[in-house]
Amino acid sequence: MKTNDCTSRGLPFFLLIPVVVGVWLSLVPSAIRAQEAPSALASTLDPIVNDAVAKDEIPGAVLVVGHRGRIIYRKAYGARALIPKRDLMTADTIFDLASLTKLIATTPAVMKLVEQGKLRLNDPVSRNIPEFGANGKDQITVRQILTHTSGLRPDPPADEAPIGIEAMLKIIYDERPIAPPGMRFIYSDTGFIVLGELVRRVSGMSLDEFAARFVFRPLGMTHTRFLPPAAWLPRIAPTEEIDLPEGAKAGSGRGRILRGVVHDLRARAMGGVAGHAGLFSTADDLAIFCRMMLDEGRIPAGTGAAAGQRVLAAATVHEMTTPQTPPWSPSLRGLGWDIDTAFSAPRGELFPLGSYGHTGFTGTSIWIDPASQTFVILLANAVHPYGRPVISSLRSRVATAVAAALNAGSRTDATSALQRSAGAAGRPYDAAGVYKRNEQTKTGIDVLEEEKFAPLRGKRVGLITNQTGIDTAGRRTIDVLAKAEGLKLAAIFSPEHGIAGREDEQVASTTDEATGLPIYSLYNDTRRPTETMLRDIDALVFDIQDAGVRFYTYVTTMGFAMEAAAGHNIPFYVLDRPNPLGGELIEGPMLDRDRSSFVGYFPMPIRYAMTMGELAQMFNAENKIGADLHVIAMKDWHRGDTFEETGLTWIPPSPNLRSLDAALVYPGIEILQAAGISVGRGTDTPFELFGAPWMSGAELARELNSRFIPGVRFVATRFTPSVGLYDNELCEGIAIVITDRASLNSMLMGLEIAAALEKLYPKQFALGNIAGLVGSKATVERLKNGDAPTRIVNDWAEDLDAFRKIRAKYLIYPD
Repeated sequence: MKTNDCTSRGLPFFLLIPVVVGVWLSLVPSAIRAQEAPSALASTLDPIVNDAVAKDEIPGAVLVVGHRGRIIYRKAYGARALIPKRDLMTADTIFDLASLTKLIATTPAVMKLVEQGKLRLNDPVSRNIPEFGANGKDQITVRQILTHTSGLRPDPPADEAPIGIEAMLKIIYDERPIAPPGMRFIYSDTGFIVLGELVRRVSGMSLDEFAARFVFRPLGMTHTRFLPPAAWLPRIAPTEEIDLPEGAKAGSGRGRILRGVVHDLRARAMGGVAGHAGLFSTADDLAIFCRMMLDEGRIPAGTGAAAGQRVLAAATVHEMTTPQTPPWSPSLRGLGWDIDTAFSAPRGELFPLGSYGHTGFTGTSIWIDPASQTFVILLANAVHPYGRPVISSLRSRVATAVAAALNAGSRTDATSALQRSAGAAGRPYDAAGVYKRNEQTKTGIDVLEEEKFAPLRGKRVGLITNQTGIDTAGRRTIDVLAKAEGLKLAAIFSPEHGIAGREDEQVASTTDEATGLPIYSLYNDTRRPTETMLRDIDALVFDIQDAGVRFYTYVTTMGFAMEAAAGHNIPFYVLDRPNPLGGELIEGPMLDRDRSSFVGYFPMPIRYAMTMGELAQMFNAENKIGADLHVIAMKDWHRGDTFEETGLTWIPPSPNLRSLDAALVYPGIEILQAAGISVGRGTDTPFELFGAPWMSGAELARELNSRFIPGVRFVATRFTPSVGLYDNELCEGIAIVITDRASLNSMLMGLEIAAALEKLYPKQFALGNIAGLVGSKATVERLKNGDAPTRIVNDWAEDLDAFRKIRAKYLIYPD
């Protein structure tokens, strides 16, 4: 044809372009329609991918970008095969997905069984595979495998021999964990191999059959399967050249090219169907899967399937794609899906935390951003015909370019609830999106002074306080109110430890030297304000720094005082202060309903992440106290602020809670005392060490450090307490070294220590006695039965979620 011959039946060719494009679109399912000609993204993406091909980082690739329900970019680059002959890449190429198998087949299969009520995420795997429980694996749960926190090694030992599924599983059953379950993120193919067998045991179908029936066929993913048929071979991107003759160079074409045979050695040894690898698919099929995920489990339109029907429940998709790793883990994983770990290169620089994805060793990756309704699928056979360096940089640059072009990952997205849960925690941002540090939090007494005491004008005030009741200028709340105009300070009330916070026994009533006012003790035979004490009082004001722990008695003192105020029709004011343990992390079991006491006023967890003002609102409503309650809220405090960020002075709230480090470990250490352990009272560092005359510090340190308890290490020590348990006796024990405050879960630490003491010293350590402060009979019984503390902590989740819903109604301060 001549270069100027551009007519057909007399029509100019440019008028035929819409017809040609329309015919092409009519032949392609709407789920995968896109311009194959240059698009708005081409000028950015083409140089990135073409450069990778030119530099031999990959032989070729297929790139698909979806945005708001449409495919906006779909293109093939480079070569599908280099040997034995060069074969150009096409957009419909079938790839060995490698570890994307975990996301596209295994995880949905497991979650379908969860939906069907046949599995529970927190159940031990050994419940359905008894053989797996051998050699210390009996406590590993389904959830831990899905989040790669099982403690299993990354890969089971294997060689080139095809040994079959049963032989591979036998190797895994005989293995021991390399870390305690639930403690560390260790990416593990081993665990997903086990999940593949779990699907078979529970469903009665092999993983490939189950995934095809419940996932691939309903979605219309017609080119996704394990063990691809021979008819697919021309379209399959080959991977590595193996079985080379001795001395032959990789890529010479003298070996066997893996084409249609899974690249992963272990999956190949198992016959090609495994939970960690073995799946083949196209970018178009994966686009259908990504659209299903973005549509919260519904089958997308245009797939040839029953659009709108569900493959997965919306709640299932949410669980899969939001953090499910333990709160102490710095690596964030959903169930199966990666969110923020060392493997998150496909997120690029701009997609926000809250997006999710995964990679495959052969060169495949997916990243999905629900906030902007975007996904990026990059499929390459980077291991053809020989292994190359990991293509993390390419994945990251592609994702960054897409996010920039679509304006995804804006600052609004980046400060989402998920971002905050991972460390940005409710902090205020300036116009550039940079965290603006609080210069000074103003507590309730500071705010009251700013308001010139307006809420209390004309009232005779009773003040419940102690040494922690000071304003930012260092003045006692007692003195501030005594000198305030328009009100009269009539009486003072003190909690446990007395007005100066020095007593460690019952406290007598006394007189304040500076004001001459009576100080009524609420930690003696009388623990509630009496009618006599309240005579001639028009308002009760509470100003005490709490410790943030359920069994700290100031909580109960406030509750009892509110009840007394309500009974005498006296308004109750809380001058609020920060929770020194923060306003977000909730830990510990709920208090059993029948265990209410002075160290358990309300059924809540041990760490409740609320201020005293918030607690007062909850107590008043939930316990139907009926007090005329007023909270004088702080200014410039956010839930994620640590105490050291407030600018406030740390004043020990009790004689032994002397430092912020002690306050952080206190919830987990204090529970041990009733079981026969000195927690350091009568030493210079109470709660930062513990021990007893009958233990070996070196032995216990080895045991505890072998448990990889997050955020702490343990050093053997000796000490002689001057008061309390074992006073004047030499004790061997442990000094606690905090290595990472953010990842320390004090209650997990406490349970791990209790479990270690029960293991090493069952005759001396009275485990059952910790129930009083733990507040949960079931938790102590599970420790006695040998359940792993990580499993116990995971099983608190449902109760803690219920508490969060109650708590949410009474929160004052922003996220």
